[in-house]
Amino acid sequence: MYQLYDLSIYIGILVIILVILSQAIKILREYERGVIFRLGRLVGAKGPGLIILIPIVDRMVKISLRIITMDVPAQEVITKDTVPVKVNAVIYFRVVDPEKSVVVVQNFVNATSQIAQTTLRSVLGQMELDELLSQREKINQTLQKIVDEHTDPWGIKVTAVETKDVELPEGMKRAMAKQAEAERERRAKVIHAEGEFQASEKLVEAADKMAKQPASIQLRYLQTLTEVAVEKNSTILFPLPLDLVKPFLENYINKGSKIK
Repeated sequence: MYQLYDLSIYIGILVIILVILSQAIKILREYERGVIFRLGRLVGAKGPGLIILIPIVDRMVKISLRIITMDVPAQEVITKDTVPVKVNAVIYFRVVDPEKSVVVVQNFVNATSQIAQTTLRSVLGQMELDELLSQREKINQTLQKIVDEHTDPWGIKVTAVETKDVELPEGMKRAMAKQAEAERERRAKVIHAEGEFQASEKLVEAADKMAKQPASIQLRYLQTLTEVAVEKNSTILFPLPLDLVKPFLENYINKGSKIK
């Protein structure tokens, strides 16, 4: 009877020791840090590896140092030129000071999300629609700088902020499509006009050379006849150069004058 009683006591003591050890011994991974509070006072951040705590006296808050990727919900923004748009983004940040991330701010993830949303609305509201669509890289850098300045006292480092989608009203989409179509037509007309201008310059140069060498005109004329003969036409009408028939005309006129 006494042996069973002693055994139960030993088992109870063993259980208490295991519970105390489970509370006293903590193992942190390479990317984790433990912020230790002793009787409510900050002791510091420890880790990685084996951490020894004083049961009941110490309390540990585990913090991850890995980069956190968080979507910023779509924000309704009125641009500087009074165009309503919806813009969402993604923010990349990580904890660089575990102590500040626990002591200074209650929930650093939620706080970073809120500051990112307000900054997104504030920055985009100061820009026109064309800037918003064309200067995406500049906007991202501005957002990252502002959000990082706000979160730095919390021990948070914002590595990047990227705007994802810009949702425009349907009427604005149609107007932009018409504008783009008109711009393409304008470019096509300009290119066509430039081509005509260059072709006219080349024709003037060719005419000047042919005027200096009349034989080249006849060669070009014969080449044209060869190209036309390839086509399957029943009738071909072509003009004769005056220089080509001039000797025959002079001979005919001279014979007529002799008969008289």
